[in-house]
Amino acid sequence: MEQAVRTWPHRILARPWLAAFVPINAATSGFGVVLPLLILISLHGAWTDVALAATLFNGAVILSSVGWGWISDHWSSRRALLAINFAGFGAIYIALAEVHTLGALLVLYTIVGVIAPAGANASNLLILEKFTSTERPNAYASFQLMSMVGAVAGLLSGYLWLVTGRPLDPLLLVLAGLALASALAVVVGVREGPRTVPSASVARHAESLASHLRHSPGLRSFAPLFPVRPKIASGAFGRFRRWAREEVRHELPLIFAATLLFNLSSNLFNISYTPYLFSLGISGASIFLVNLANNGAQAFVYPTSGALASGVGPDRLVQRSTYLRSLGYLGVAGFTFIPLAVFAALVANVVAFAILGAAIAFYTTASSLLLFRALEGRDAGRLLGFNSALGGIAAVAGAALSGVLSVFGSYRLVFLVSAGALLVSLPLWSAATVAYVRRHPATAVVPPAGGEGPRARGAAETD
Repeated sequence: MEQAVRTWPHRILARPWLAAFVPINAATSGFGVVLPLLILISLHGAWTDVALAATLFNGAVILSSVGWGWISDHWSSRRALLAINFAGFGAIYIALAEVHTLGALLVLYTIVGVIAPAGANASNLLILEKFTSTERPNAYASFQLMSMVGAVAGLLSGYLWLVTGRPLDPLLLVLAGLALASALAVVVGVREGPRTVPSASVARHAESLASHLRHSPGLRSFAPLFPVRPKIASGAFGRFRRWAREEVRHELPLIFAATLLFNLSSNLFNISYTPYLFSLGISGASIFLVNLANNGAQAFVYPTSGALASGVGPDRLVQRSTYLRSLGYLGVAGFTFIPLAVFAALVANVVAFAILGAAIAFYTTASSLLLFRALEGRDAGRLLGFNSALGGIAAVAGAALSGVLSVFGSYRLVFLVSAGALLVSLPLWSAATVAYVRRHPATAVVPPAGGEGPRARGAAETD
């Protein structure tokens, strides 16, 4: 199994056609902010309505991802899947610009969840099929760079659109144009690879796995991956119990549990965050600015994350980034105790959300390396499917819990629960490191405090 994950490309564009992913990422990142603002501003909805929309969206993503995975394995045209995905976004964004009821918005946003996974596997598999093994690290790094450039451009466009006093709804037409531009660029500028590889191949390449876990067009947080189609059969619970007993000395269950808590806390926080900012009196343009700080911080620190993971070790980096993210959540919770003026609240949240963005960039690189290391020699496809199922549970549960707390709780409680879930995951990551060292006593070394990271089999190396 390949083990290196490059986060900084030798060339900005490994191939010119990778630029086709810039407009779609601009569209989807902008839409991620526009959607809750549509509910809160245009439709005069509430935090509860935002949580309901997220619950329906996440449920649709999980269910449809299985079907799209099957289609990607039986339909060899990656270009067609990407074109359908991007054009579908464009069409729905146009329809949403004319929506005047919450019910219609919920239906259309659920459809977004249905088509969103269509391009998830296709983009990764296209790179696997069109680049040789020596070219792939640079190709995936270039792909991630185009994704980040697009995300920042989309948020900046949204800020500039609203700060000049334009209405919110027509911004959807701009985002639709960007999505359709990517669809056209794929049709005109992308050719199919010389060979077709199955979805399970994603699990055998560290760069591909890290890329998938980090980002898929249309999915701003959770990117499901089912290399093996899940089956529900009698005796499944018993088999799971036997598997858990067999894995008691392995780090995988600990990594799965820590990742579950991370996804739960992230979904709970992110779904509630825009309604919270809006409740402070922060304008729609300024909410785009807060999100821009988050994505800008990710774009700034992500290129260094691979080298840092190699230097301090992914085990240390995943714990430090988790701790940093939990401090960010606690910082936002602290703001709720202090009556801040609107401008002061804006500045405080720009700083806090930038810290959260930097933390997730480091976390994603480190956690994907640890997951890839733990999958070595295992049935990676089935285990990744199980991990995605847990991620789906966390996504839906986070959205549902946000809805419950919108009725019976408060923003402060949401942010404290989010921080608490992350802090609980810290000892799980520590235990996973201990389990790995116990299984590899000859090759895994636990570094002293402040020392170099573990030079263990499967650890990250920069090229």
